[in-house]
Amino acid sequence: MEPDVTLHAYLSFDDAPAGMRWLEHLGFESVARQADDNGRVVHAELRLGQAVVMLATSNAAYDVPALKGDSTGGGLYLVTRNVDDLYNRAVQAGGRSVLAPEDTDWGSRRARVLDPEGHEWSFGSYAPGRQWSSED
Repeated sequence: MEPDVTLHAYLSFDDAPAGMRWLEHLGFESVARQADDNGRVVHAELRLGQAVVMLATSNAAYDVPALKGDSTGGGLYLVTRNVDDLYNRAVQAGGRSVLAPEDTDWGSRRARVLDPEGHEWSFGSYAPGRQWSSED
């Protein structure tokens, strides 16, 4: 019996409304937003297909890992058949290109950007967790 578990991303942004607008430009829809008495976003949820990202305004001076080569060492990965479209939307909305869309040696398509606050986002056609071969 498999456990009843799901995984969702959670990010802090210095400017949470700007982070929300960036995600909306990618096609995410805001489904929840809670603000404190000063209007500061304390919790928001955005959805694109089955992907859900929760975010809030940073409550401390967090360090986002620096880009080293072509990665920050961790990030978010969106599975999509429309790698090029998501990449183009992300860059047009102010994201920084890290890897332009490319075909990989293992048979998938991928791209990578940093959002305006430096969080790493990868877009790829490879769906983790399913069995596959280079012939898929």
